[in-house]
Amino acid sequence: MAPLVPGITAEDLLTAAWLSDALNLPIASVTLQPVGTGQIGDCERVTLTYSEACDGPATIVAKIPSQEPTSRNAGVALGTYRKESSFYRDLRDRLPIRAPLCHYVDFNDTTSEFVLLLEDLAPAVQGDQITGCTPDQAALAVSELPKLHAPMWGDPKLAEMEWLSGGYGQNPESTAQFVGFLYNGFKDRYSERIDDDILELSERMLTKMPAMYDLGDRPTTLQHSDYRLDNMLFGTPEGGPEIAVVDWQTVANGYGVADLSYFIGAGLTPADRRANEEDLVRLYLDAMTAAGVDLTWDELWWQYRRHTTSGLVMAIGASQVVGQTDRGDDMFVTMAQRHGRHALDLEFEQTL
Repeated sequence: MAPLVPGITAEDLLTAAWLSDALNLPIASVTLQPVGTGQIGDCERVTLTYSEACDGPATIVAKIPSQEPTSRNAGVALGTYRKESSFYRDLRDRLPIRAPLCHYVDFNDTTSEFVLLLEDLAPAVQGDQITGCTPDQAALAVSELPKLHAPMWGDPKLAEMEWLSGGYGQNPESTAQFVGFLYNGFKDRYSERIDDDILELSERMLTKMPAMYDLGDRPTTLQHSDYRLDNMLFGTPEGGPEIAVVDWQTVANGYGVADLSYFIGAGLTPADRRANEEDLVRLYLDAMTAAGVDLTWDELWWQYRRHTTSGLVMAIGASQVVGQTDRGDDMFVTMAQRHGRHALDLEFEQTL
């Protein structure tokens, strides 16, 4: 099999011979087609032709590090390649949340090179963070979250999985310094596209981040940390799962409610969010309590408000550490606008 060496391209790695060994299937030829909009990793739909009859899949999705140097360096430095590989290796099959089946995973601890061979969920289609989703799609996404959060809510074993470090609320001082360092670049690039009151909120937030991240001894759980539409697939009339969650590069031991606030804050337009927000949060609460989690409405709503700026932090930080693209710029502006408006609507600062 070809080694996982830095900079290896999909075409050089994903050959018929290599895939035959990795999947233990008689593969005669392959065809590659880029899919997805991710910036840290590159995904290819691989169409497989077999040399003899077998029960192998017609297509799979392969994921490898980004070939764009800035994005790849961010993936290595932030440990995202290790996180996603470890999720599929150690946790995916233990959780009821719908994520792609993993046919093969390999990660090089020395170089951080990785490869994932995943179930192709087509004809399900990717959500669109810029366009937003319908309230019905939002309800699907919210209903899926307790399948991630409830099984390991408050589980001390999470702390033993050191690759889950770096979640919301960990190392608040260093996070504040890091985001503060990046903010000027964010403002220089996007200030003409973002409302003044949201920029002002961002600057106040930077001074309050240690307090913002201090949630005391509240229980943690598995947190996706980037639970948004671009990382979801929705079924179509032609087929596919009703919903599936992808891109596990930021999974962490953190506060699950942050995922809920992050998704609702930017997955819906502000008008749709305001009209459906409380119903969606109650939908999450009902599923969590049905799963045995001790969570009250008052506690959930307080945490939900406190976490409204998590997406604003992501927009500031991520926009400055990945390679710049036109779509990426539009997405980060959309996220900053919607998350900032969310935090202002729910008076985030009153939770500090």
